[in-house]
Amino acid sequence: MMFGEVPALVVHPDFDHADPTRLLPRVPWLLWMHGRTVSKEIDPGRFLRLVREGIGSVAVDLPGHGERSSPELQTAPRALEVVERMAAEVDGIVDAVEALGGFDPDQCAIGGMSAGGMAAVLRLFAPHRFCAAALESTVGDLDALRGRELDDPTRIDRLDPMRRLDQWRPIPTLVLHNKGDEWVPIQAQRRFVAALRARETPSARVEMHEFSETGAPGEHAGFGRFGAEAKRLHTEFLARSFGMH
Repeated sequence: MMFGEVPALVVHPDFDHADPTRLLPRVPWLLWMHGRTVSKEIDPGRFLRLVREGIGSVAVDLPGHGERSSPELQTAPRALEVVERMAAEVDGIVDAVEALGGFDPDQCAIGGMSAGGMAAVLRLFAPHRFCAAALESTVGDLDALRGRELDDPTRIDRLDPMRRLDQWRPIPTLVLHNKGDEWVPIQAQRRFVAALRARETPSARVEMHEFSETGAPGEHAGFGRFGAEAKRLHTEFLARSFGMH
């Protein structure tokens, strides 16, 4: 499915292949963004677990990825450009999903892995309607990646969430990270989590779960032998945030 120029994978718990025109009941849903160099289809197990819980999913391709592939946009030096463009596309996607029907506009979470998680964080530092956030192997302290994975000082200075904390509206947030992450040092995400926790409310907790020796490539791309546990935490968090548990 296309939302404007954005390719999307749309999953609804009550979709009827025999009658695709049937009006669907509104369900809570997750807007999910993948990491650099992969595509929206990378993790079908995530969407399967959510749909079994009664939660819909809309997964989209980052700029330059998947169905709108552009190899030069998949390189590390262009990562922040991709993140900023993706964040700017979020509102149009949410509006298109609402127009589609079957998805509750007041029960919407946002999340992503790595670059997709960075796009989610960036979008959350402006007025929004999301009721929860799920962030995996990503970072909210961009300065920690200066000269490492990111080499775009102007964008780092302009976008770094750590410099914009007064714009954060507390919502339930789940953070999953590998202790040995070779691309995104866990210390950077711990600092970001600590900054968010200083602003959290009892109903908008920031949860962080850390894994070690997962066997995932670079201890970054997924959670390896803890993949099932990560998906369980993700699904249960969203169900709680939507008031389903």
